[in-house]
Amino acid sequence: MSLLAKIAEIENEMARTQKNKATAHHLGLLKARLAKLRRELITPKGGGGGGPGEGFDVAKTGDARIGFVGFPSVGKSTLLSNLAGVYSEVAAYEFTTLTTVPGVIRYKGAKIQLLDLPGIIEGAKDGKGRGRQVIAVARTCNLILIVLDVLKPLGHKKLIEHELEGFGIRLNKKPPNIGFKKKDKGGINFTATCAQSELDAETVKSILSEYKIHNADITLRSDSTADDLIDVVEGNRVYIPCIYVLNKIDQISIEELDIIYKVPHCVPISAHHRWNFDDLLEKIWDYLHLVRIYTKPKGQLPDYTSPVVLPDGQTAVEDFCLKIHKNLIKEFKYALVWGSSVKHNPQKVGKDHVLEDEDVIQVVKK
Repeated sequence: MSLLAKIAEIENEMARTQKNKATAHHLGLLKARLAKLRRELITPKGGGGGGPGEGFDVAKTGDARIGFVGFPSVGKSTLLSNLAGVYSEVAAYEFTTLTTVPGVIRYKGAKIQLLDLPGIIEGAKDGKGRGRQVIAVARTCNLILIVLDVLKPLGHKKLIEHELEGFGIRLNKKPPNIGFKKKDKGGINFTATCAQSELDAETVKSILSEYKIHNADITLRSDSTADDLIDVVEGNRVYIPCIYVLNKIDQISIEELDIIYKVPHCVPISAHHRWNFDDLLEKIWDYLHLVRIYTKPKGQLPDYTSPVVLPDGQTAVEDFCLKIHKNLIKEFKYALVWGSSVKHNPQKVGKDHVLEDEDVIQVVKK
């Protein structure tokens, strides 16, 4: 029996089963089985595999990378060529773009790489079309732009989200607050620090036994679902922010536009007429959470033209030094910092000091 048939069978059974407390245990088991089969689909077992296919993934350049995901012919390539001035082949038929087309824009001093990925079709997560490679590239992005046609947005949005979820990409979500630690012996130790509406010790045990884990510590620190637990156990999930870009707004009325503006994580644009690009770029910047640090050579004015851009969460002085050169940290004595992260300007700081956006730094060597 093929993997796809097995997956279809489990999905049918889940659709047939009523959801209530009595069946929660059974549904949790089915979900775990489904997740395991999905993983096998993405990374097939065994085999030396065929030779290398034609290049699909693109080398990572710049400070952040953004992937454009969408169905064929929603205007991804037009958007890319108008944003970055890169020529990605554009035509009015479906499946024009066949491999990844990279482009780079400079925005607020940061170099941002844009990837135009081929159109995703339904069933991509089951290996149809170029879907598997497309989504493998999407996993490496810092931000995903889902490009939708404004005339048929919701159906497409649900399908694309479903495909991405099937590949272990979680959009606009935080990792679930669950502690999971495997042990050698001692059985399953289950603690919940708050009331659980779905999981109990039995369900947790059965999901873990599906993964052949019989000794582990599980701590639930928030009200979690069976899916959250499976995500933690699988451990290969990526959490990526996402913006929905509604293209072709030149085809709708102003009243409809007002309604669209209220949807969260959403930016209406027209790629062809270049409408509302500044709004889109601003939103992209917000979601990327990049931090710009300006450098100041001794006795000169700060260089405001080319900042060093660090990702959010890795903004200590040490990270800054490593970004420039790995030997810099060996010769590091202290740094002088001007900006919002210090109490007085300039302030002498060590390598653990956390920098904030648009700080100016001068590194003093030994």
